[in-house]
Amino acid sequence: MPLKAKLRDDMTTALKAKDELRLATLRMVLTAITNEEVAGKSSRELSDDEVLKVLTREAKKRREAAEAFDQADRRELAERERAEGGVLEEYLPAQLADEEIAVIVREAIASTGADGPQAMGQVMKVVQPQIAGRAEGGRVAAEVKKQLAG
Repeated sequence: MPLKAKLRDDMTTALKAKDELRLATLRMVLTAITNEEVAGKSSRELSDDEVLKVLTREAKKRREAAEAFDQADRRELAERERAEGGVLEEYLPAQLADEEIAVIVREAIASTGADGPQAMGQVMKVVQPQIAGRAEGGRVAAEVKKQLAG
């Protein structure tokens, strides 16, 4: 079953179960997917990979909003954002651990023969397809920088 269809089915289930948090979160993400589909010159159906990118982006927004609410001492809003993020995480692939990212980066550096910080883009091109959706870009970039500098 395509991911978008699963999201719709789960939204219907949440509606019937009166699960307000899950319902609101899934509505929000389906709206984001629809907006992505109609953006540009012509509308199109997103692939599962593209839907995953939208989910990842929305989950990141929830994490950042929770941090901002924490800094503003708005605990109840931060908790809501974290709860929505938790719902979204259920649909994302398992995140890679730092050690797993380090191994992938090490292999990419070895295969490209990259040396020094100026080769970061070259290494990222090799690493990105391997970690797509399974690690945040910032974490990966930090590991690449660390290994290229060391």
